Amino acid sequence: MHHGLLVPPVYSPIPPAIHPRHQAVDRQNAAWAHAFGIGSTELRDKLVASEIGTFAARILPEGDEEVARLLADFILWLFGVDDGHCEEGELGADPGLLAGELSRLLRVAQNPEAPMLQQDPLARGLRDLSRRMAHHGTPAQVTRWVDALREYFLSVVWEAGHRSHATVPDLNDYTLMRLYDGATSVVLPLLEMGHGYELDPGERDHRSVRAAAEMAYFVITWDNDLFSYHKESRAGQHYLNVLRVLQHHRGLAPEDALRTAVAQRDRVMVLFERLCDHLTSTVDSPRLRQYLRSLGHFIRGAQDWGISSHRYTTPDDPARLPSTFLDAPTDDSSEPLDIPCVAWWWDLLPRAQDAPSPPPAQQKTLLTELMAN
Repeated sequence: MHHGLLVPPVYSPIPPAIHPRHQAVDRQNAAWAHAFGIGSTELRDKLVASEIGTFAARILPEGDEEVARLLADFILWLFGVDDGHCEEGELGADPGLLAGELSRLLRVAQNPEAPMLQQDPLARGLRDLSRRMAHHGTPAQVTRWVDALREYFLSVVWEAGHRSHATVPDLNDYTLMRLYDGATSVVLPLLEMGHGYELDPGERDHRSVRAAAEMAYFVITWDNDLFSYHKESRAGQHYLNVLRVLQHHRGLAPEDALRTAVAQRDRVMVLFERLCDHLTSTVDSPRLRQYLRSLGHFIRGAQDWGISSHRYTTPDDPARLPSTFLDAPTDDSSEPLDIPCVAWWWDLLPRAQDAPSPPPAQQKTLLTELMAN
């Protein structure tokens, strides 16, 4: 067991931001968790101490406060499912039983009036979330939220399969599973609700825009794997993490696995910047620009929360996490990562060697300008 892996500062070109009402959002989030009795008392106390309201306030720094509260409650609920059912509960190692329970919860999300799981605190919390989603979102947005929950649920059942057999997936399978089991796609409809618009489906589902969203999931979940490695590797349970995958399948030492994972997330972060710049300069759509900005806030918000939340700093047994970020990547190659399920992302833009490079002064401007506007 390697103790105290030192996680270096990671590259983040996106400026930090937080909703001015973040403390109120955090207080309300704690009250919501207690009111619905999410998780065991011990788990709930841990979740409330994690400042999840602050995380939501970083994702929607300029968004509607009610939607930021809804997002905070939803994230806390997701941790209640993930920690309570999947990672620490008995269902977490029984994919079949877990799939049944999650399918029932999915029905509650779709139809909160359905008389199912009526004594279950997670179902009661989900009924409340579903009604508030319908209040703030369009029917299509609520449907997309339910569809994204299904993606998330399917991936955690897959993960439970590995947990039940104590197996470690290869990097390609792990990447595919991680795009969804990090519960990132489920947040996207709230990015729109928080700013009171609905993205045109033709824009949202465009290959490049979908790729930008997936790149955001990748950076967020790889960062989460770096920041949560200490917590997970010491919990004494079977855990899945990119560092574990790289150690297991490539025979890397923890420090080398860490360097490799950082280089992978840097390369995707650089591609995300280039793709956002390209979309912003070629598509005249204020809503799409807002959506891309929100993806940036989601990435940066997860970073700022990840290095500061008690969930990952684990004060009783402190993790060695960074307190700052880098302004240059460790890997800025425009070659695709050797991960087949995401290699197509690099086909969406001309390769750096095929395109004239912008002058250095202009390289950073577009994303910085996008985030600042």
